[in-house]
Formats: sequence, C-alpha cells, structure tokens
Amino acid sequence: MLITNGRVLTFGNDHRLIENGAVLIQDDRIVEVDFSHILEAKYPQEERLDAKGMLVMPGMIVAHTHFYGAFARGMYIPGPPMKDFPEILQRLWWPLDRALDEESVRYAALTPILDAIRYGATTLIDHHASNRFIDGSLDVIAEVVEETGIRAVLCYEVSDRDGPDVALAGIRENVRFIKKMRDMAHPRIAATFGLHAALTLSDETLNRCVAEAEAIGHKGFHIHAAEGPADREHSLAIYGVPTIDRLAQRGILGPNTIVAHAIDIDAWEMAALSASETWVSHQPRSNMNNGVGVADISTMMRGHMKVVLGNDGFSNDVFTEMRVAYLLHKSARNDPRVLPADQLLDMVMGNNAALAQQFFAQKFGQLEPGAAADIILVNYDPPTPLNIDNFPWHIIFGFDGRHVDTTIVGGRILMRHGLIPHLDAERIYKRSREVARKVWDRFGESST
Repeated sequence: MLITNGRVLTFGNDHRLIENGAVLIQDDRIVEVDFSHILEAKYPQEERLDAKGMLVMPGMIVAHTHFYGAFARGMYIPGPPMKDFPEILQRLWWPLDRALDEESVRYAALTPILDAIRYGATTLIDHHASNRFIDGSLDVIAEVVEETGIRAVLCYEVSDRDGPDVALAGIRENVRFIKKMRDMAHPRIAATFGLHAALTLSDETLNRCVAEAEAIGHKGFHIHAAEGPADREHSLAIYGVPTIDRLAQRGILGPNTIVAHAIDIDAWEMAALSASETWVSHQPRSNMNNGVGVADISTMMRGHMKVVLGNDGFSNDVFTEMRVAYLLHKSARNDPRVLPADQLLDMVMGNNAALAQQFFAQKFGQLEPGAAADIILVNYDPPTPLNIDNFPWHIIFGFDGRHVDTTIVGGRILMRHGLIPHLDAERIYKRSREVARKVWDRFGESST
C-alpha cells in the first residue's frame, strides 16, 4: 500500500515534514518515505491510499492503562466523596475488579480498544485485574486484541489484598501467559509480569514473584509505586524504607520494569530509578483526579530518565493526555517554561516508542524504512502555518484524538474515515451497557 498526498511527519532521527509526501508499506513494515510524485512513479502498481493533505504520522503509544476500568465510567457510588486515594481504592477499584467475570473482562477490553482505534492509539500497555476471574483472564483480553487488530502488552496485577490464594493465582496467570506468548511469538501481543502496587504486596509475595520470573527467564515487571503519600507512609511504617528503595531491595527495578506514577519520592529514590534504568510512566489526568500530587517529570527528564506517558485507564486519547501534562506542570511549578511542547513530544514519540520496541523488537514512533507500519492520518487543517519547527505546538493546541481519520496497525487499516468496518461498534456498545449493569449490580453487593 502506498499512502500519498500527505503532510508526512516522520519523527525519528531523520526528523522531517514532507509536504505532499508518501509512505510505502509492504506487509507490516514501512519500506520507503519520500515525496508523492517520486514514489508514485517508482511504484505505479501499488494500491493507493490518498491522504488528501492530512497529517501522516506514527501511531500513538499508551505506556500504562487499565482496560478493566472501562466499567467505572458513569458509576455512581453512594455516600460522601472519597477523601483520599486509599479510600478510592477500597470503595471503587477493588470492588470493581471483584465484580468482573469472563464476559465483562471481554467487554471491558473491547470498548477502550475501540476508543483507542478511533483516537489513533496503536499500542497499549495494559495492567489487568479481575480477582474473581483470574485463570485465563489474559487469554480473554488477548482474544480481543487479536480480533480488533490493535497492538498490546498484557499482564495480571498480583496483589495480597484478597488473600494468599488470589495472590498465587495472579502469579500463575502471569507465568502461564508469559510462557504462552514467548512460544507463540505473536507479532502484536506481548506479555510482562504484573504487580499491583508496593502497598498491597508483602516482601514474601514480591520475593515469590521475582523467583518465579527468574525461573522462566523473564526480566521486568509492571507495577504502581509511590502513587501519593499513602504508599510512602505505608512503606516507612511497615518496612522502614521509602517505597522505591524497598522495590530496589527486592529486585523489582531494572531496564525492563515499568513503574507507574513515582509521585511521592525523594531525590535518592529518583536516583535509584535513574541508575537502574527503570521506566517511569506518568499519568497526569489520573493523578489530578485522585488528588495524589504531581510527579517531578521535568527533573526526571532533565536527568535523561526513561519517562513515558500513560493514562491509568482514562481515555486512550494520547493527544489529550499530552495537553493535560503540558498545562499541569506549568501550573504546579508556577513556571510557563516547564515541559515545553517540543520536549513533551520528544518524550512521547521517543520514549514511548523505545518502550514498545523492547516488547516487540520493532522500531516505533517514526516513519522510516524498517519501522512498524503503525500509522495514523489526522484531519487537521490549521489556520496558521505548520512547519517542522512549530508542529509540537500545533499538536498540543490544535487537535486531539477526535481528529484522527485513519488508523493503521502492522499495515492493516483498522479505521478509515472514522469507520471501523471489521467491528460492529453499535452492537459492542449495546452489549457492553448490558454487561455493565450486571457488573454494577455485583459491585453493589460486594461493597455493602
């Protein structure tokens, strides 16, 4: 397939804006990028996809999300407002994951993935929990990923919060699924070892997870840590060390581990994350919603730490998440110079892509020969000039995921002109609402 007549933003090392540009795709990779008239003459028999002046750019990558949080949308929880993050966990998230069964896990994955396709998010790194349906839960999500055509990294969040049997079941599910995906070598589905959070995992369980991962030759974990003051106070009170130090002592940190949040940390903990080359995922909308503080992302980036952008279960619109991050850090620091648009875009397009590359051994976040053919077309007709120098500010202020016209993953068109022909969205949403009612009924029963 030859995408023609686009305003091609290549990103990557050869950072260009090609007016009336073209991208040649063969199988699941990009083969060539150049001006339209050159590639049209060179490949006259190729099937054409006319971009009609739209922006052509790499698909967006979500570094940390929760599909299962889809059924929290619109949920009414009686009683006074939840006063802090521990209460949010106890009154919302933990009863919700206990209310999920096989069908609801399926639809909780389908609906946010549909949104991801609409918003141009082509790779999603998920962190799953369904403590009453653990065995085989990752297979259900993998089937949805296969059906939808998206790219995803999956894991199960191990936790002690529902007792030792549930914790052991979560460990088994991670081990089983990691081995399965390693044997399958699926081009669009990968696995890692999920851990819920430092404050819901004992040293014994952490040690067991490390041992089980080492036994199968797997390196790296995906865990929440230092998500606000409660996590830090718990770690100091029970274990006598700050959260990140404890994870370092237990062998959790490292170049293949994702730590989500890292908000309430001190300079030494930041140094430990940096020295271990651990990925730190930032979720500004979630942090604002939970009132847990603002991660010091600008300092981390100044130290060239591996900071990536996730959403923690909010909508898979990376453009909106970027805009919130851009504004939040200026407000938090009372400094409009903090986290400028070009630096933020370099983080999202560069670091998020590098993280995805670790799981799939492909190049992402760039339109260059050999890179994965994960491409989006954005219908954006700017009222002011757009060029290679100012496009980061156009992305921050000019459009969001609703402007995405076409989404391509691995060379396959998943959405064209806003339509997703291989998925019956109307039927999916209708059934999702029916399933959500049942989940909410079970939620009410488990939380009383």
